[in-house]
Amino acid sequence: MEAHLKRIKNLLDDKMRLYNQPSFICGDPVSVPHQFSKKQDVEISGLFAAVLAWGNRTTIINNCNKLMQWMDNAPHDFIVHHSETDLKPFIHFVHRTFNATDLLYFISLLQFHFKQHHSLEDAFVLTKTYKDENVTAALIHFHNYFFSLEHPERTRKHIATPARKSACKRMNMYLRWMVRKDENGVDFGIWKKIKPHQLVCPLDVHVARVAHRLKLIPTEPANWQNAVHLTKQLKQLNPDDPAVYDYALFGWGMAERF
Repeated sequence: MEAHLKRIKNLLDDKMRLYNQPSFICGDPVSVPHQFSKKQDVEISGLFAAVLAWGNRTTIINNCNKLMQWMDNAPHDFIVHHSETDLKPFIHFVHRTFNATDLLYFISLLQFHFKQHHSLEDAFVLTKTYKDENVTAALIHFHNYFFSLEHPERTRKHIATPARKSACKRMNMYLRWMVRKDENGVDFGIWKKIKPHQLVCPLDVHVARVAHRLKLIPTEPANWQNAVHLTKQLKQLNPDDPAVYDYALFGWGMAERF
């Protein structure tokens, strides 16, 4: 390993150990799915927490918890068995640009899916195992599948896809939650088709700023090209689990204003 990368690895390992801790959970949107133990409840609550994860983190968590309360704190059972009248509380929901129109479509799509599949992982990977180098194809498939029903055009913006060159930060974060697992217990590791080494590191403006200053990406924009480039660099530091450095890069960028 080059001397530059060794130095970066030491820096990021220190930051990763600082932020990849149970204490990280309570102030982060990942706290929402951590309220649940049933696999499908974790998947559904995690999807909403990831999709709504922009803006003030306290507001994100509060709005997600409101949704879970409206779903009787049993999101899978609610998604599959709700009636039209059960949806009345949802018609006034707003989080940033995500509104009731978007929310009701999400609920209908999830109902459609869970009446046919055991896990939301099947919406990303239909086969028994996922063999691609990274999750590009899985994210594109999920986006296409998610909007395979008749849907409001406005709702498409809430599920990013690499096909549009988006960095897909929130969807990559969601996959990180579902796929990777370690003894610190922040991520769940309940999905097995995708492996941790196939994950792409979530890239937003904070992570991109730190990564660019560390010379891990050539330019600062948070786009899919840079997300993949960053992940390839991180694989040199940890080939089996590059996305673990999301903790270091995000925590460093947000908390310490690198």
